[in-house]
Amino acid sequence: MADISPIDMQKALKGANYPVGRNDLVALAKQNGADNDLIEKLSNCGAEQFDGPNDVQKAVFDGE
Repeated sequence: MADISPIDMQKALKGANYPVGRNDLVALAKQNGADNDLIEKLSNCGAEQFDGPNDVQKAVFDGE
């Protein structure tokens, strides 16, 4: 799996209104043109809801 940069993560999450559910965040990331690796990590991270971008980064990067 390719490394996901924090900049790619920021672009994928642009426009997110927190708190946000995982499915809504995955849909937003797809809409923002996120890379398939990031979509997969978001989809499989285990968290159901995120209170902010830091929560998303922890779930995606710490879940590796």
